[in-house]
Amino acid sequence: MPSHDVMPNMELYQPVQVEDALAIADRLADRGWLVGGGQDTYGWLKDRAKDADALIDLSAIESLRGVRETADGIEIGALTTITEVATNSVIQDKFSLLSQAAGVVASPQIRNVGTLGGNVSQDVRCWYYRRGLSCYRAGGNLCYADTPQGMNRDHSLFEASRCVAASPSDTAPALVALDAAMVIRSVNGERTLAAEDYFVGPANDILSTTALREGEILTAVKIPNTWANASFYFEKVADRNVWDFSLVNIAAAFKVSGGVVEDSRIVCGAVQCTPRRVTNVENAIRGQAKNTATAESVAEMATDGARALAHNGFKIPLMQNLVKRAISA
Repeated sequence: MPSHDVMPNMELYQPVQVEDALAIADRLADRGWLVGGGQDTYGWLKDRAKDADALIDLSAIESLRGVRETADGIEIGALTTITEVATNSVIQDKFSLLSQAAGVVASPQIRNVGTLGGNVSQDVRCWYYRRGLSCYRAGGNLCYADTPQGMNRDHSLFEASRCVAASPSDTAPALVALDAAMVIRSVNGERTLAAEDYFVGPANDILSTTALREGEILTAVKIPNTWANASFYFEKVADRNVWDFSLVNIAAAFKVSGGVVEDSRIVCGAVQCTPRRVTNVENAIRGQAKNTATAESVAEMATDGARALAHNGFKIPLMQNLVKRAISA
């Protein structure tokens, strides 16, 4: 019986160039595990809930770090730490929605090590899945959380297809709200996906939460100036103020002229497996005054189609109230 007190044996690769990392990832395919800050990876491996033949540690690739201004916005290397995202002066000045979201991820120690790429690419936090039970997401034929006895307080309200686990990322809703693009590379070249399309729900892929495929590496996140200096609102509700995942969070961006909403992006996290854009509310408030009256008139629309499980029904009024606060702020 293997010991759970030590890491399992595996190969370790530590490339210093993106091209070398891509070549290794392509050669190893599903036998390799990409590591950024490792905050999610090592828990999986120590608990033996997942395994890998080899780790591809990307942390020495300096070209994947840092925030760069571009002609039409900014580009953030995927290995940029959450702390740097939270404290970078350019992000704070133009895209404070993202710096606010990054600033409430986990704890200061984790933010110092964890990366933006890792935060948006981490797997779901359902305890049944994490304990190694053979649920749908792990290749089985049952969702333990979606049963009368299931412990599902933290789980999804929307778009559950066999799996009811919710998105754990705080930065993901902000990136969707900011119309970010995810830069993905492989030995065959580069492709760019809208952040909204980077995150994948269980109806499309029960085994993965992102559009990354074998041999691919998320190398950067691009944020265009489309929403630069807009009116932003971010709020995270969790059981504890530090080292905790959201029960519900909201990231919202508004273009306001003369007190009237010209355009908006309102995105909630932890209510389904992917960040959820509340497009019906976005459409309803366009051309309306950005005030409490408007907020109260549309708040209930935010949860149209929600399906509460046995223990997460509180998320419905919570999500409605967060949408209301974002619009009236």
